[in-house]
Amino acid sequence: MEQNSKIYIAGHRGLVGSAIVENLREKGYTNVVVRTHHELDLCDQQAVSAFFSTEKPEYVFLAAAKVGGIIANNTYRGEFIYENLMIQNNVIHQSYLHGVKKLMFLGSTCIYPKNASQPMREEALLTDTLEYTNEPYAIAKIAGIKMCESYNLQYGTNYISVMPTNLYGPNDNFDLEKSHVLPALIRKIHLAKLLYENNVQAVLADLKMDSPEKALSYLQGFGVSGERVEIWGTGKPMREFLWSEDMADACVFLMENRDFKDTFSATKEIRNTHINIGTGIDISIHDLAYMVREIVGYQGELYFNTDKPDGTMKKLTDVSKLHAMGWKHRVELQQGIEKMYGWYLQ
Repeated sequence: MEQNSKIYIAGHRGLVGSAIVENLREKGYTNVVVRTHHELDLCDQQAVSAFFSTEKPEYVFLAAAKVGGIIANNTYRGEFIYENLMIQNNVIHQSYLHGVKKLMFLGSTCIYPKNASQPMREEALLTDTLEYTNEPYAIAKIAGIKMCESYNLQYGTNYISVMPTNLYGPNDNFDLEKSHVLPALIRKIHLAKLLYENNVQAVLADLKMDSPEKALSYLQGFGVSGERVEIWGTGKPMREFLWSEDMADACVFLMENRDFKDTFSATKEIRNTHINIGTGIDISIHDLAYMVREIVGYQGELYFNTDKPDGTMKKLTDVSKLHAMGWKHRVELQQGIEKMYGWYLQ
């Protein structure tokens, strides 16, 4: 990519997309194109076609997606498969029709089978049954990988697919009902600290409420009080986390330095060309919670409710393919949580 190349980031307001925009600008790219959902509905084929005809981007980062946690994935199954398929079909196909030089499709490591061997290698794709709760989302992302592969093989395009592990960082979702485990832990433990310190006004400001009684009742529903914070499960499941700005750096590095031909070694059946992006290091939810507790400075108790489900016990990516391509993460977990908590406080 040249410094003045026209680069379109789909999904620029999300955790990954916003980090990619910032990374590009820090590296001196001056022609970054973005559109909000209100300005461009990526599910609308005609609108996407018109956008590509008018803007003619040379490079595309496809980070737009409908995402959510376990409950949302399982509840809105139709929406998750329809909207994600429509978004990626429209953007990938219009990129082909309008001669985009290179595209990066971003997915998730939830594409792998529920019982995949650990750490999960790219070769594990489509070897067994998916996790039921996020099957529609995973199938859409697998279709995106295969669409990129298929267009490359038939039309000679240069599209790369990357599958990030659990991400966290600036612009994360801290909604107590909908957020992922790390931002949820940070906010719950932060609010518990405020209650422990009897700083009710700060709690009301954080929750945007005006009634202390309502705030306390609301937080009790999430197992949050001044004395303790409830965490679902035994704390034994292992999870891997990657700082979102590291993820963005990996994406830009691959777009600058690697092509589709660098993602496989086979000569006949070309498969599993996607690239895992992660740290290759995991931590138990128990140890993660205590790390957050220490960073936030909370003095109360952490209570692991073993009546609640644990979820998958281990999800760790094999990042040897990424390392062989010349990129490795920089931000370790404790440093990242400290930065994220500072961002949240601001």
